[in-house]
Amino acid sequence: MFDTVLIANRGEIACRVMETARAMGLRCVAVHSDVDAGAKHVAMADAAVCIGGASPGESYLRGDVIIKAALDTRAGAIHPGYGFLSENPDFVDAVEAAGLVFVGPGAAAIRAMGLKDAAKRLMHEAGVPVVPGYHGAEQGADFLAQQADQIGYPVLIKAVAGGGGKGMRLVDSAAGFADALASAQGEARGAFGNPAVLIEKFVTAPRHIEVQVFGDGTRAVHLFERDCSLQRRHQKVIEEAPAPGMRPEMRDAMGAAAVRAAEAISYKGAGTVEFIVDGSQGLRPDGFWFMEMNTRLQVEHPVTEAITGVDLVEWQLRVAAGEPLPCAQEDLTITGHAFEARLYAEDVPAGFLPATGRLSALRFPPQLRADSGVRAGDVISPHYDPMIAKVIVHGPTRNIALRKLAQGLAQTQVAGTVTNLAFLGALARHEGFARGEVDTGLIGRDLAELTAQAPTPAALVAQAAICAAGLWEDAPALAGLTLWQPLARTVVLEHDGEEIAAVLRVISAHRIEVTLGEDLVLAERIGAGWRIGGGPAPELLRDGQTVTLFHGGGAVFRIIDPLARAAAAGASGNLIEAPMPGRVVAVLASVGQAVQAGDRLAVLEAMKMEHTLTAARDGIIAELLVAPGAQVEAGAALIRLEEEA
Repeated sequence: MFDTVLIANRGEIACRVMETARAMGLRCVAVHSDVDAGAKHVAMADAAVCIGGASPGESYLRGDVIIKAALDTRAGAIHPGYGFLSENPDFVDAVEAAGLVFVGPGAAAIRAMGLKDAAKRLMHEAGVPVVPGYHGAEQGADFLAQQADQIGYPVLIKAVAGGGGKGMRLVDSAAGFADALASAQGEARGAFGNPAVLIEKFVTAPRHIEVQVFGDGTRAVHLFERDCSLQRRHQKVIEEAPAPGMRPEMRDAMGAAAVRAAEAISYKGAGTVEFIVDGSQGLRPDGFWFMEMNTRLQVEHPVTEAITGVDLVEWQLRVAAGEPLPCAQEDLTITGHAFEARLYAEDVPAGFLPATGRLSALRFPPQLRADSGVRAGDVISPHYDPMIAKVIVHGPTRNIALRKLAQGLAQTQVAGTVTNLAFLGALARHEGFARGEVDTGLIGRDLAELTAQAPTPAALVAQAAICAAGLWEDAPALAGLTLWQPLARTVVLEHDGEEIAAVLRVISAHRIEVTLGEDLVLAERIGAGWRIGGGPAPELLRDGQTVTLFHGGGAVFRIIDPLARAAAAGASGNLIEAPMPGRVVAVLASVGQAVQAGDRLAVLEAMKMEHTLTAARDGIIAELLVAPGAQVEAGAALIRLEEEA
């Protein structure tokens, strides 16, 4: 076997691959962009090579530079992780031409599955069930409309080179087909450089169930299924294995189909065959259809590892080195149940906008496996995916595993950026999800309930106020006392956009009263800890003028200096500002143009997604403050409207 492997990726997957490679005695080489020089995966590696600038196009997508780094560091193999170059057949060819081993499938297999339409024709020939639809080369609008009529509405328009929900439109009737087609083709052209689409019958109660396969180029096995139905806008949120409600005959049928798919292309390494499943009448052997094959390791592979006891990265490295499959199909079994939740830096109330920030705290409880590429003190960069960690749990039953997930999320501590932690916790406690009533529409149907913000308990506000006053830890025993009576002190906080005035009275070194409007909260120090409002106080962190209480996904309070408040300049509704750091893709307005509230004014690209900025009110464009291509920070003014009369 090669003795050195270069990991052509970053973040949690680079760290994950290194953990196994190091355990196998291999030397590990990391590559990194300029902004990742201090990243966790770089610190873990035996050697590291800078490969360029911050954007992926300047660094992690530069195959030639990565291959040179492998040769210069005497690496014998390159592991691509997932994303970036992992499914680029030209990169595979170049790696092998350089005399290196690519830890993954051959270029021919990647090409065979690279375009959804061609892949579905191939799978149909291999006896794998395929969703009814049109996957041909003819792309005329009238012709595609005729195909949709024949398939029967509702239909799904999908970019043939797509992924991540881009270039995808659901059409309920013939009346909306033309507009949806034009929109899907335009988005596909911009995202992938290929406007071609396919059309499929839309399954009305869909579940997304995928099968983990592994091949050695000659034969393949499957490592059972994962249910990835809990999605938002086609992005997976929580995955589990095995699938709830799965029957043995259904598992056998799906597994056999997935193995046929892998062996049809002489597949080598780890891959995932994704199926769309009709869950309207339970799971049936005749109710699943091939969607696509991901020719790489999947983000959600840890749940498969948890239920099978198999280290998939170890298998990847061994098969890449020329070994046969480590076991036969009959040797593989399922033990227990596992969940994976994806923890992101994103602003859920603002519509799940990606967020940035320096992580002032990041701690996970011991019952969670946390695959993360960042540490406390690291920065969530605007240049890459904003994932903080994947948190994984395993239990003997689905109910126990789900309770462990809910408990583990509640005990996870993150500060320094907004996250989806509370949203994940709400999903883990969702009654329908707990019953196994899972389909891809669950989050959309119950989004308001899942994102509802409960009123913040007065005890939390009181605790934040005590911390803001400097009385939480290591305060002088008589801080805030006068000679004759308690001294009242007012602390002003901002929480969820509202200002809160708290009046503190230090009764003794161990007792503080906090008045919040008509509420009176008593805080008592007992031993080394505090009790607030009669209950135990959660842990907290103060970072500058921000106090984070680790409760319910994190309650964040900003300490306000009343004397400095007037310095905040308010542009009211006249300015359109960047909600996050990013690159201005397009400016869609011109000076003097009359606009209405909701009109599209600019497009901002951040964290691999495009975000449309709209007018907050009717008005006239007074000034364009940026040009397309500009890199802007969060809060940067982009467009100014004329003052309202």
